Amino acid sequence: MSPVLLFSFVIGYFLILLTVAWYTGKNSDNHSFFIGNKNSNWMLVAFGMVGTSLSGVTFVSVPGAVAKESFAYVQITIGYLIGYLLIAYVLLPLYYRLNLTSIYNFLSSRLGYRSYKTGSSFFILSRVLGATARLYLVVNILQEAILNSFNIPFWATTLIILVMILLYTYEGGVKTIVYTDTLQTSCMLLGLVICVFYILSQLHMGFGESLQVMGEKGYSNIFVFDPNSKLFFVKQIIAGAFITVTMTGMDQEMMQKNISVKNLKDSQKNVLSMAVVLATVIVIFLFLGGLLYMYAETLNINVTGDKIFPTIALQHMPPFVSVIFIIALISALFPSADGAITALTSTFCIDILVIQRRKDLSESSQKKIRQRVHLSFAAIFLLFVMVFKWVNDPSMIGLLLKIAAYTYGPLLGLFTFGILTKKQVNDSLVPYVCVAAPVICFFLDKYQKLLLGNFEIGLELLIINGALTFLGLLLITKKQTTVA
Repeated sequence: MSPVLLFSFVIGYFLILLTVAWYTGKNSDNHSFFIGNKNSNWMLVAFGMVGTSLSGVTFVSVPGAVAKESFAYVQITIGYLIGYLLIAYVLLPLYYRLNLTSIYNFLSSRLGYRSYKTGSSFFILSRVLGATARLYLVVNILQEAILNSFNIPFWATTLIILVMILLYTYEGGVKTIVYTDTLQTSCMLLGLVICVFYILSQLHMGFGESLQVMGEKGYSNIFVFDPNSKLFFVKQIIAGAFITVTMTGMDQEMMQKNISVKNLKDSQKNVLSMAVVLATVIVIFLFLGGLLYMYAETLNINVTGDKIFPTIALQHMPPFVSVIFIIALISALFPSADGAITALTSTFCIDILVIQRRKDLSESSQKKIRQRVHLSFAAIFLLFVMVFKWVNDPSMIGLLLKIAAYTYGPLLGLFTFGILTKKQVNDSLVPYVCVAAPVICFFLDKYQKLLLGNFEIGLELLIINGALTFLGLLLITKKQTTVA
């Protein structure tokens, strides 16, 4: 399909986003930017968060991984559901009771100032790495599909995308993102469903018949029973639960939207309904992956991994499906990038610069600082996307989960220690504990064959990281062991 035509649809879609942003961003202030005036509709937040949770990596990498791992991702998804229950009934009541704008303020009141700053810093590191990895994957596809035809370099494509995101998040923040994410999630899911039905029609199969063929080819296997495998179902389910608790429940970007809901009951409904929809959508993505590989065989296409969906959608499907794929892909990209930049801006302003507590700053001065921080994070995103372009990892979802294991582990340890114990720590030593834990995990992961033989450490590295942080905090506990 003509790159010019594809590009025109991208521009049209972006103009719609700008219109939504203009309407929702009118008369916005710092309070609406950070938490949407705590007036967000829970149904809109739940639906929009599906897009944020999935991102372009899920859109491309989950179907692409089916050839290698079959439907084993369902094991992690079962863990996700357990994790969302913990978020709804353990973390959300805590955040609402404390009336938090930044969830890391809990660490300040419970453990101390250094713990608070350490938690915020690890979130910033994790979200920058994770969001830019997601952004890189989608930008790279857009570059190859459209922008190369205009001789636009990769860095310029990334810059254009970031400017687009800045234009519709600059004023409204969370208040705007709740609505734009809803629109984008709708487009992404519509694209997913259309692609599934199109391939089924081309294969002349129904749903049941296609599942039978997938089973014969080994694509639809779900559970792995080998305890030594990194895909062992017990490991995957437990890891999935902890991934959700950390990457959603201890992540300012995700919880920023949840605590923008009017009250705790609605926020809990948001989390639980989003969990069910998310699990359903992931299963459909896996089903699509099986269909893509079956369709590729009929076309004699030898492509695997992250490249299979873009290759088939853009080169072997009718123009209208190619357009739908591009719009759906962009719809998967924007929710993960716009929310990340907004959340990073909020965390840096509230937790690092503490602008809301500075009496010497007027509302307009705070807004100017917030806007400069917003622009600065966009520049940081550009830099890190170029780094990922240089690294060029073949499976971004594997890389993302590895990043999460290292950077969210200390957050898991900090929050767990703060919630489950009443002990006080030597706050000045907390940063050293939180750095030491992922360093130990790095060497454990690197030399696991030497240390553990055939036993493979997979996603449970996150749990190990959190446990090491927890143990480290116990070692630096003060003699006065309880809070008065």
